[in-house]
Amino acid sequence: MDFIPVNEPLLDGNEKKYLMHCIDTGWISSEGPFVKELEEKFAKRTGRKYGIAVCNGTAALEAAVIASGIEKGDEVILPTFTIISCASAVVRAGAIPVLVDCDSTWNMSAELIREKITAKTKAILVVHIYGLPVDMDPVLEIAKEFNLKIIEDAAELIGQTYRGRQCGSFGEVSTFSFYPNKHITTGEGGMILTDDEEIAERCRSLRNLCFKPEKRFVHDELGFNFRMTNLQAAVGVAQLERLDEFIIKKRKIGSAYNELLKDNPNFIIPIEQTDYSKNIYWVYGLVLKNSVPFDAEVAMKILAEKNIGTRPFFYPMHLQPVFKKAGFFKNESYPEAEKISTNGFYIPSGLALTDNQIEYTAKVLQQLV
Repeated sequence: MDFIPVNEPLLDGNEKKYLMHCIDTGWISSEGPFVKELEEKFAKRTGRKYGIAVCNGTAALEAAVIASGIEKGDEVILPTFTIISCASAVVRAGAIPVLVDCDSTWNMSAELIREKITAKTKAILVVHIYGLPVDMDPVLEIAKEFNLKIIEDAAELIGQTYRGRQCGSFGEVSTFSFYPNKHITTGEGGMILTDDEEIAERCRSLRNLCFKPEKRFVHDELGFNFRMTNLQAAVGVAQLERLDEFIIKKRKIGSAYNELLKDNPNFIIPIEQTDYSKNIYWVYGLVLKNSVPFDAEVAMKILAEKNIGTRPFFYPMHLQPVFKKAGFFKNESYPEAEKISTNGFYIPSGLALTDNQIEYTAKVLQQLV
């Protein structure tokens, strides 16, 4: 079997056609029409008023945090089990990240959020992880009770729903990533969504160096160059046309793995569904059970020798050396996140994955221990 990448996107729709239109018209920069088209269509798909396209998901988070009014000394509650972009956006704004552990869905536990609220808490940064969303109802109740803002990172769950409502429609501001392993891609790219016109305008200004509309090269504050190009947006428009097809494909891959691995005594496989959502399988993660005599790092090396690509689970924020050096999270422990970080990894589940590749991967996994 040839090497099976952990992810390979499908780019066989209108991507070439729309890219050629960019080249033929000369509209390749962020001023091109595909940018606005992607913003409008993605916002509509998610049930939002405003979309602001940016260069990547990390940029989306950084702009969203600042536009939400998070300032120096404010506390923002977020999961420890997430990508570093979430915590870094909070830290770069001068705010203090406050962490909570995850539950069996691998998402932040709403029960633990309440325990971390103080007089300095200004927002909850909700991050939907891997395939199932955060249980939003109790989070929204807490936010309302304590007058907290919700910043929602739906980067991994494009097209997923919570009780029938689109992920990315819950926060005062929500963010997405269009990295190649996401359900739709622009190569690199991201999106900010909001129903708040003031937040939308703030994000547009921040992504474009805070140019003043009436006097372009005069700046009252420092912004960023977070712009998305028309070339990227053209790919995104083509990808968005196929989102429903891609979701069906992802769930088919997840179901196939579930069937092949359900009786394996060595793995915890993803939860298929909860009472509020059906797994969308952005990635197909496995957690080694305690009875397995090695960790995820060893398992991934064995799979690599069999030409199977893998990725480790996120490394918890409270263990990150960069934050420890900065004095954050002293003596903090989050056992669930530590456990799945040590024993968790994900296997090939890209949109271009074939049935034969799924069967081969599952066969190797069955013989792993």
